[in-house]
Formats: sequence, C-alpha cells, structure tokens
Amino acid sequence: MNEATLLQPLPGRSARVAFTGKRRDFFRLVRRGALLELITAGFYRFWLSTDIRRILWSGTTIDGHPAEYTGTGKELLIGFLFALAILAPIYLVYFLIGIELERARAFASIPLILFFYAFGQFAIFRARRYRATRTVWRGVRFWMSGSGWAYSWRACLWSLLALVTVGLALPWRESALERYKMRHLHYGDLPGRFDGAGWALFKRGFWLWLLCVCFVAAFAAIARVRSHPGLLFLPVLVFLVGGLFVYCAYKAIVWRWWLSGICFGEVWFHSDLRAGALMRLYWATVGWIALVVLADVVMIALVILIAALTPLFGGHFTAAGMVLFARQHFYLLLGANLANYLVLALCVGVLARVYLVHGVWGRVVVSATAHNLDRADDVRARGDLVSALGEGFADGLDVAGF
Repeated sequence: MNEATLLQPLPGRSARVAFTGKRRDFFRLVRRGALLELITAGFYRFWLSTDIRRILWSGTTIDGHPAEYTGTGKELLIGFLFALAILAPIYLVYFLIGIELERARAFASIPLILFFYAFGQFAIFRARRYRATRTVWRGVRFWMSGSGWAYSWRACLWSLLALVTVGLALPWRESALERYKMRHLHYGDLPGRFDGAGWALFKRGFWLWLLCVCFVAAFAAIARVRSHPGLLFLPVLVFLVGGLFVYCAYKAIVWRWWLSGICFGEVWFHSDLRAGALMRLYWATVGWIALVVLADVVMIALVILIAALTPLFGGHFTAAGMVLFARQHFYLLLGANLANYLVLALCVGVLARVYLVHGVWGRVVVSATAHNLDRADDVRARGDLVSALGEGFADGLDVAGF
C-alpha cells in the first residue's frame, strides 16, 4: 500500500434504517386508546399521541441505536389548554361580528380564514420545534431555533405563488420551507441543512401534475353527459380512483425527496422509496373503512327490521308509526345516533392510525440509509427544551400532523 493510498480519507460508516414496530401491538394500543378517548370525551388523545410517538420513535433504529421520545401527555394537555384560551376569544369575536353584521359575514370570513392559515403555519413550525426537543438519539437531544412567524409569512407567500401557478410552484415552495426548517434544526452541536432542490422534486412529480389535468378534463367531459343518467357516477369514480392514485404517488415521491435531502453536518441520508410503495396502505385504508361503513349500514337496517317485527310502531310498520315513535323517543334516537357516529368515527380513526401512521412510517423509514455516521460519534449536547404551546396551537387548529 503506497503513501497516496494511506492519505486517502476512509469512507464513512453507513447503516440502513430499521423499523421493529409490530402492527399487532400498535393496533392494540390505538384500539385501547380509542375506547379511552370515547370514555374521556376525547381528552385521552394527548396521552394516546404520546404513546404512539414513543412506539414509532423507539421502533426506529439507526446503526443499532433506537430513537427516544421524551414528551408527555400532560405537556400536550397544558399546551392545548393555553392555546385554547388564546384561540377561543378569536372565535367568539368572529361569531359576534357575524351576528351583528350578517350581510358582511361573508366578507369578514375571508380575513379570518387568511389569519388562521397564517397562524396554522406558525403552529406547524412551533409544534415541530416541540417534537424536536423531545427526540433523543444516542443520549443527545435534537433542538430547534428560528421564528414561527418568519416561517409563517414565507409559507403564505409561497402558497400564494403555488395557487397562482396552479400548483407548478409547489416543489419550490416545499424546498424553500424545508430549507428554513432544517437550517434551524440541530442534533446536539451538529447543524442541520436541507439539500433537496425544487427542480429535482418538479422533475419527479411533473407527470402527476399532468395526470391531474387529465382527470379534470375527463371530469368536465363526463359531467356534460346528460342523456345517460347511468354515467353520472363516473365523475365521482374518476376523482376517487384517480385522486387517490395521484396522492399516493405524490406522497411517496415527496417522502423520498425529503429524506434524501436531510443532512446533519456531514451525516446525510438517502431513500430508495418507490412511487407506488404507499399504494397498498392507502387502498387498504379505503377498503377497511368501506367495510366498516357497510357493516354499520347493515346493523342499522337490522335494527329497523327487528323494530318492524315488534310492537314498537303500534303493531304496524308504517310511516305514521315511525313518525310517532320518533316523536315519543326523540332523545333516545338522538343518543343512539350520536353513539353510532362516535363509534364509527373512532373505528375509522383506528384504521387510519394503523395504516396511515404506523404503516406509512414503517414503510418510509426502512427505505432510508444513513451515511457518514462516524461524524456523529462525538456530538456534544446543546439546546433547551421548549413548551408544548405550539403543539397546542396545532392541535386546536387541527394541523398537528406527526
């Protein structure tokens, strides 16, 4: 071996990201959590979200070291209550304005929507900041700096440009916002950065934009058909099937592009996620939800049939008998419908968490490979914990994400 070979830098250590979480265990967790959400009128969701993150984080292993989530449900609850105390007066003022100025209500809703969109972007940034400071790997915590409002106005301007360009500027919007978030994200004393380019995402996803144009054109053409009533269901079918296909492929492309752009110092990641890798998960979700809804409809039909064979309607299963029964037992029927709706919503939530949270997480992380991991061997801890107020805002505005 000559001197020139000895002076060459050795290649950094690489490792495939592994995921050890079991779907069966996750299903048991979210099933129990859904029942507790029902009993506690939804307040258990803060502890359920914490348990879900702990399972996902701890099941994700890089170079033999699992991640750790240190947040608590109590922090999320306190953050939500503080956020609610700030958001509630805003909703109240808008409600009073709508009562006093009924004619101007439509115009008043426009600035309110714009405000909440901007505030939602602020909440998204602050929620990510909270989750970063509760994420630990090999004993070192992630942390995040930056301004939520600086991120918000950037997101608003880029969203406006994407709207004006009919979605063509969306890749550059994603790239600009990810660069802002990543350059303020740190792993100990390793600064983060994002190397994904908008042009690279545009080249990978341009064909999806063309498909969307084709779907819109097909919908417009089919919607004009009035002489064949049997064809009226086709626009809905085209949008459901085509829209889901485009969305699944787009999410996979964005995930691969995003993972391949993440860097911390000299540590970088690469993903080989295929465009169709998430299709089965989304279609499984749709299929199971359809079965649950069908079972619910069959159950309701059986209840009505059983009621028709009993003296509940005065011995005669007629429209007048049903109306009389509904008047006499209005609160009973209202409670039964509310209970049915809640159970149905919780079942759908369980399915969505199993396939679209646990399933997507596992499929995405195992597609990634971390490179130059030896550059992270001597990282020093830095950064401070932040409050869960941002997470509370995100939860209150329903933009929490994961």
